[in-house]
Amino acid sequence: MSLVKLSIKGISYSQTQNGAYALILNEVDGERKLPIVIGAFEAQSIAIALEKEIKPPRPLTHDLFKNFAERFDIVVKQVIIHKLVDGVFYSSIICERDKIEEIIDARTSDAIALALRFSAPIFTYKNILDKAGIYLKTNPDGDKDSQQMDDIISNPEFTTESENSGRAYIKFSLQELNDLLAQAVEQEDYEKAANIRDEISKRES
Repeated sequence: MSLVKLSIKGISYSQTQNGAYALILNEVDGERKLPIVIGAFEAQSIAIALEKEIKPPRPLTHDLFKNFAERFDIVVKQVIIHKLVDGVFYSSIICERDKIEEIIDARTSDAIALALRFSAPIFTYKNILDKAGIYLKTNPDGDKDSQQMDDIISNPEFTTESENSGRAYIKFSLQELNDLLAQAVEQEDYEKAANIRDEISKRES
């Protein structure tokens, strides 16, 4: 399976799902993006790593891990989002020490928080992006409407169901879910689109 490199587009707060944030990953050589719902602590840790100028007075958990790893000459080489099951992304951290490579299982939010601190690349497999990726809206001339995406990241307008949002889509048929997904993407309601996509993934698995 071929790997696809991802970059971090940004983090947006959910206006309706208390304490939930959407981490948006972009396909580096394409137009698809991967929205992943993460918790408040992980969102804060990722945001601090993105804002290089912010230095917390005491090391956060991910900073402590980095300090610990560097003390023992452990380097994070890359992060791979390798599996999607029931709407949950699973990741691996590829580490190296004394030229010996180790693979460590991790939550995707933790893996990305560490990848940022080690300047390590983030990858996923093509089949996961094919299954869970969402295309950016395009203008009639074919250009990607990146400005509107930037507006969403800086001024989040995400709407979603409750924490049990997956249950809200049980009554819909697969065709209806695909129609709802297309509508959510058209409206740039990416967090809702992620929830609908997760329900579709459950049924197709």
